[in-house]
Amino acid sequence: MASLLTDEDPARAKEVQKKHYHFQHELQVMAKELPSKYQQRFSYDLFSALSSALLDGTVFQIVRSLKEVQQLEERALFNQRTKMLNENRSQKQDLYQKHRDRILVAQSKPHSLDLVKNQCTKEAEAFDQKFEEDLKKRDMKVIHQLDQKVMDQQVMLEKAGVPGFFVTNSAQDIRKQMYLLNFILRLSQEQHTENVMAQVAQQITGR
Repeated sequence: MASLLTDEDPARAKEVQKKHYHFQHELQVMAKELPSKYQQRFSYDLFSALSSALLDGTVFQIVRSLKEVQQLEERALFNQRTKMLNENRSQKQDLYQKHRDRILVAQSKPHSLDLVKNQCTKEAEAFDQKFEEDLKKRDMKVIHQLDQKVMDQQVMLEKAGVPGFFVTNSAQDIRKQMYLLNFILRLSQEQHTENVMAQVAQQITGR
């Protein structure tokens, strides 16, 4: 096999090795930005293995795709919650107006005014309590959905062979994986910028 290699192969291997060292160095620099208790959780071997996994760009594509999907889903969940809050505000205003009209009518019947006021107060309290319960149920459902999304991402990244990723519900392990995703995204952006600049330079020199 060695005799089949072209003269460019040693140069290519040197370039790959240079990129590997660069990734590993940048990962170590980024890790130093973290709280000390997390810095200790990132080993040399982990960063070396991750640097190797990043070389062909596939992991960058996977992580960017996961990030885009996550942002879309989080935006949709936020919009749904905002809509729910706005609808409650509108319904509460309608209820307030309804109670106000009932109290105005009852003022002509002093013997029933206190009763009407008490009924309105109870209705308002029941309305608020029901909304709080509905909102809590919805938020719990969202938390479950987000936990499931984290697990789905762990499964995908583990299957893709990305070092540091495996299925876990440990808060510390998940935090570590979140830091790794952030590192990968930052390196991805760096690579994208370098590629764009290289293309621009090529266009300029090619003229």
